[in-house]
Amino acid sequence: MPKMKTNSGAKKRFHVTGSGKIKRKHAFKRHILTKKTKKAKLQLSHYALVHKSDMNNVKLMLCM
Repeated sequence: MPKMKTNSGAKKRFHVTGSGKIKRKHAFKRHILTKKTKKAKLQLSHYALVHKSDMNNVKLMLCM
């Protein structure tokens, strides 16, 4: 059997925590920031966890 390959886009976007959860960044913080409030931009800059319904798909892409 050949080795499984990790999805290149996924390995750049997701990080595994020590407890096995998967971190992700928020979207909508690249451009058009003038109309967003300071609070919204601050909240978008923090990490979030991948939702449990998406967890299996992300784990398959990361070969976990």
